[in-house]
Amino acid sequence: MIGRYRLLPAADRDLDEQAGYLADNASLETALRYYDNAAASFATIAGMPGMGEHWESADLRLAGLRVWRIEGFEKHLIFYRHGDDGIDIVRVLHGARDIPSILESAAEE
Repeated sequence: MIGRYRLLPAADRDLDEQAGYLADNASLETALRYYDNAAASFATIAGMPGMGEHWESADLRLAGLRVWRIEGFEKHLIFYRHGDDGIDIVRVLHGARDIPSILESAAEE
């Protein structure tokens, strides 16, 4: 079964920022592959939303958040929530960033 996914605005910005970085510092082909692999990973998660690991946080606003990697870009993490009508992609972040702070700040918005 093919599930549905929706990119939240912050996740959409995350993708564009990272693709821009890759285009500037690697190549345009790498940036385009990043977009393609991200979309394929979103579709995979949407079809099997329980496959991601639970993101552990003491912040109750982050309850239900799961994490999965972008295939081919394993340091890039997809944070999502599963709902009745599919999944919401909340953020897409590089694993070297201060992820707890970023997610907690986003939960305050």
